Amino acid sequence: MIIYRAKDYKDLSRKAANILRAQIIMKPDCILGLATGSSPVGTYEKLVEWYQEGDLDFSKVSSINLDEYKGLKPDNDQSYRYFMDTHLFNHINIDKTRTFVPNGLETDSEKACKNYDEIIEKLGGVDLQLLGLGHNGHIGFNEPSDVFPCGTHCVDLAPSTIEANKRFFTSESEVPRQAYTMGIRSIMLAKKIIVVVSGKDKAEILKKVICGPITPNVPASVLQLHADVTIVADEAALSQI
Repeated sequence: MIIYRAKDYKDLSRKAANILRAQIIMKPDCILGLATGSSPVGTYEKLVEWYQEGDLDFSKVSSINLDEYKGLKPDNDQSYRYFMDTHLFNHINIDKTRTFVPNGLETDSEKACKNYDEIIEKLGGVDLQLLGLGHNGHIGFNEPSDVFPCGTHCVDLAPSTIEANKRFFTSESEVPRQAYTMGIRSIMLAKKIIVVVSGKDKAEILKKVICGPITPNVPASVLQLHADVTIVADEAALSQI
């Protein structure tokens, strides 16, 4: 595990974007695993900036997103498809037919998850997986549990996750209670993983992820077992280490 210390969020975003840029340059037809939430927004902004300057070409890139709220339409401004279009896809030359997000409108959870696992398998897996870190240690929407879930599955969102995400909605009651998410096994099969972590409020959980025992009660702790993980965190997030 490699840990890069960033001065602040801006520096963190630049460092993380540099890693993704290197991946795209070295393998133009790479498969990127992408994340949503506030943590990677700055990273996407840098990638868009470099594309607009002519330094990056996304024309052969494919992407697989970690998760999607169950029940939200792709054009809902809180859906993760909308998030990716707004923050990245609409501003680069990626082929949107090769950008994949779980189907939040599929009411049959088993079918939705099976279909998404088949997409991941058909693409041949992920070359570089970008992750954020939840306050309770979740990656994707893999919440604390008694086991590490393997494939894509439907998850009941933890109260802490609903609390953290309610700022994006008009009220807490509007936050979906379920989501489809890639499983831990799918994430761990990525060739390389990068985790971006910002803020003092993530310091305690980041310490558990890096220094604590490997346990499904802290899902991200499983990353200790991966052969190629890079954590890019700002000084505030690393303040307890």
